[in-house]
Amino acid sequence: MDSRAIAELVLQLGRMASAEALAEGLTPVQWAGLRYFGRANRFSRTPSAFAAFHGTTRGTASQTIKNLEAQGYLARIRSETDRRSVHLVLTEKARAILENDLFETLVRAADTLPAGVRGMFANALQRMVGQVALERGIPTFGSCTSCTHLESDDCSRERQESYVCGFSSEPLLLQELDGVCINFVQGKPLQERRSFTGTAPR
Repeated sequence: MDSRAIAELVLQLGRMASAEALAEGLTPVQWAGLRYFGRANRFSRTPSAFAAFHGTTRGTASQTIKNLEAQGYLARIRSETDRRSVHLVLTEKARAILENDLFETLVRAADTLPAGVRGMFANALQRMVGQVALERGIPTFGSCTSCTHLESDDCSRERQESYVCGFSSEPLLLQELDGVCINFVQGKPLQERRSFTGTAPR
């Protein structure tokens, strides 16, 4: 398969993921906002991060967020570390409609792939995303599990691994490692680093 055919398939998947336009009274960009804030980690639940992720202007992103807030899908929470900034979180109403999100059909399609294929496919797509972002001068997004900034100790006082974000110097909970982050820098996947060193990264 040539490169153009691969790119066309990626676009086709994107069209399929946004085919539920106006479902639940939401536009495709509003659905994108709900999905983003449902996946983003605590460092990335901001209007500017959403604008960067969606490839739009801050003004457009702010309007989308205002509409979602007005419909009761998003709520603003003042940052505990910086009272001047706010984080956006999903409401129970938003979580309820996301349970029936048609995007989940793509998730189930990915689940049908063998585990080894999923890993290679994810790595390949991440490389494509990185290349496009580099050419266009826009930030890339990814999760802690394959980010250069991820650091950890062998164990915490509870005899479990404890993780730290090297970019923010803040501790990370295990359940936060799969969240989407604006500070992402591509590195080796966590499992690959463990296999190579025999321990978690420091």
